[in-house]
Amino acid sequence: MADRPDFPFYADQPVPLAGRDWLILLASLALALVVLSVSPQMAFPASLVPPLLFLGIPLLTLRVLAGCHWTAMFGGVGLRQIGQMVLFGVLTLVFSLAVALLLSQVAPLSQNPVTDRMQDLSAGQLAQLLLPTIPQLIGEEVFGILPFLATLWFCVTKRGLSHRTGVICGVAVSALIFGAAHLPTYDWNWAQALIGIGSARVVLTLAYVVTRNLWVSTGAHILNDWSGFLATFAFAHLPIGTEPV
Repeated sequence: MADRPDFPFYADQPVPLAGRDWLILLASLALALVVLSVSPQMAFPASLVPPLLFLGIPLLTLRVLAGCHWTAMFGGVGLRQIGQMVLFGVLTLVFSLAVALLLSQVAPLSQNPVTDRMQDLSAGQLAQLLLPTIPQLIGEEVFGILPFLATLWFCVTKRGLSHRTGVICGVAVSALIFGAAHLPTYDWNWAQALIGIGSARVVLTLAYVVTRNLWVSTGAHILNDWSGFLATFAFAHLPIGTEPV
């Protein structure tokens, strides 16, 4: 894959970002997370606002810092990329289930609160619930990949480490930050957030590492999360125990 582009921003390409710029980007991620976390639950379509802010705050910040090159994390989408989305989506799902199974043997796990809301929803209400997750999951990929790139920049540019070491450190830091951000979602279950969610983040970040395309990791993330949501919805609506008409 000699023609595969390098990661953006960490090595002054396509534009240089200084340490101050990376700190501003990371601060924008923290602000976006706070906005998403403190926003009250709202009915559709108002429920789109917090996820759009969660996505928009860091992207707008990147636009200001990188100019027209803010899209460098994204690539094109064709049949090849769709296949990669499916591949990494399946890998994330299988890996997440395996890790969750192992964790459940040693400690109780908390359920994602979104799945608790599935049981009493109609198909239309389900669609209204899922639509806001699209900008949120794109935002979660930005939230995962920017710390990866910042760590890569720090390791290679500031510490003189090898590219491979920088990538490994970036994947690890991204997973830890992403897992920690999910602590409130899973009732501050540290093992579940840092190991369970963090391990899923590793696979999703590897999707970006392999493809250099945030759309691929986003597609895999949506497939992973929606698989769980839709399976819960389908199971809750099975005609079990209902009286015949």
